Amino acid sequence: MKHSKYPEQVDLLPYMGKWLLFAVIVATLAGTASALFLFSLEWATAWRESHPWIIWLLPVAGFTVGWIYLQLGKNVEGGNNLIIDEIHDPKKVIPLRMAPLVLGGTILSHLFGASVGREGTAVQMGGALADQLTHIFRMDQQKRRLLIMAGISAGFSSVFGTPLAGAIFGLEVLAIGRMRYDAILPCFIAAIVADQVGLLWGIHHTHYVVSVIPHISAWSLAATIVAGIVFGLVGMLFANATHGLSDFMKQRVAYAPLRPFIGGIVVAVAVWAISTHRYIGLGIPTIVESFQQQLPWWDFAGKMVFTIGSLGTGFKGGEVTPLFYIGATLGNALAPILQQPFSMLAVLGFVAVFAGAANTPIASTIMAIELFGPEIGPYAGIACVVSYLFSGHTGIYRAQRVGHSKHRHFPEGIKLGEVAYYRSKLRKQAEQDNAPL
Repeated sequence: MKHSKYPEQVDLLPYMGKWLLFAVIVATLAGTASALFLFSLEWATAWRESHPWIIWLLPVAGFTVGWIYLQLGKNVEGGNNLIIDEIHDPKKVIPLRMAPLVLGGTILSHLFGASVGREGTAVQMGGALADQLTHIFRMDQQKRRLLIMAGISAGFSSVFGTPLAGAIFGLEVLAIGRMRYDAILPCFIAAIVADQVGLLWGIHHTHYVVSVIPHISAWSLAATIVAGIVFGLVGMLFANATHGLSDFMKQRVAYAPLRPFIGGIVVAVAVWAISTHRYIGLGIPTIVESFQQQLPWWDFAGKMVFTIGSLGTGFKGGEVTPLFYIGATLGNALAPILQQPFSMLAVLGFVAVFAGAANTPIASTIMAIELFGPEIGPYAGIACVVSYLFSGHTGIYRAQRVGHSKHRHFPEGIKLGEVAYYRSKLRKQAEQDNAPL
C-alpha cells in the first residue's frame, strides 16, 4: 500500500477535481444529445398525430431500421445490455455509432407509430458518448466503468428531468441488490449537470399533478402493499413477454429486417381494427389523464400488448415510458377496488411497475418524490419495494447481474438472462437425484 504524508482529505482533492471534470464533460455530451433527441421526438410525435395515415408505413420504417442495424449496427445491437455487459466485463470501447443509430432508429419508430419509449435511447447515447473519453484520457478499465456509469446516469436524468433518480439509476441498474459506491461522485455530478444542460437547451419536461394523497393509515398501507404485488407481477409479465416474443421472432425469422416489418404490419392493422391511436407512441397525454380522472380499466393491457409487439419485434426505443403508462393506468383501474384515490394509485403504478421490471426500487422511489413531491414518498417506497420483490429474478435488462438474491438463492454474478437455464439445470438435477436406482 502506498502511503502519503498528507491527510486523506488532502489526497482526495485531486481525485474530486479529476472526476468533476470528467463528469461535467460526460454530462454536457449526454445532456446535449438528450435535448436533440427530445426536440426530435416532439416533432415526430406532432407530425404523426397530425398525419394519422402514416401508421400504414410503420412496416417500411421497421424494415428500414432493421436493415440499417444489420448493415452498420451488429456490434451495438445489444443496446442497454451491451452497456451493462461492458461495465461488468470490459472488453472494448463502445462504438460511437451506437448514439446516432439508436437516435435515428427511435425517431423513426415514433414517427411512424411504434409503441416504444425513450430511456433506452438516452442511456445508450450517454453510455456510448462517455466511453469515447476512454482513449482521450487513457483510462484503465476501472475508471472506464465509472465513466460509463456516469453516462448512464446523465442520459436517464436528462431525458426525464429527474437528476437524483438518474444518479441512483446508474448505480442501481447494474446488479440486483447491490450498488457500486465507487461511482457515486461521477454519477451524481453527471446526472445533476446533464439535467441542467438539457434545461439550458430549452427542454421542458411534463409536469404531473397529484390531487389527493391520503394520510397514512392501516388500510392505505395495506392497499399499497396489495397494489405493489400486482405492479410487480405485471412488471414481470411485461419483461418475460417482451423477451419471449423477441426470442420467438429470432428463431422463426432469420432475416433481421423482416422482424420489425412483420411487427409493423401487426401494429398498424391493430390500430386500424380498434380505431384508436391511444396505445402507440409515448402516451404522455393518457398518463396525465390517469392522474385526473377515471379511465377504462383495459388501457394498461392495451398499452402492454402494443409495446410488447413493438419492442419484441425489433423496434428501437425504450421500455420505461411505456411502463409508466402501463403502471399509471393499472393503478387508476385498481383505485375503486382498493378504495384509494385514483390519482395516488396512478402515481404508485407509474413508478412501481418500472421498479419491478427494471429492478430499481430506490431510483423509482426517488423519482416519485422528484416528480410528485415528498408526500408520496412513504407510499412510493412501499409500492416500489414490494413490486421489486414480486417481480422475481426477471427484468427488462437481461445483462443485469444478481448481486444479492431477492428470496430464492441464485449464484452471485449470474445474468438475469441465464436464470431460466439455471432453474432448468437445477430441476433436471433434482429429477436425477430422485430417480429410482
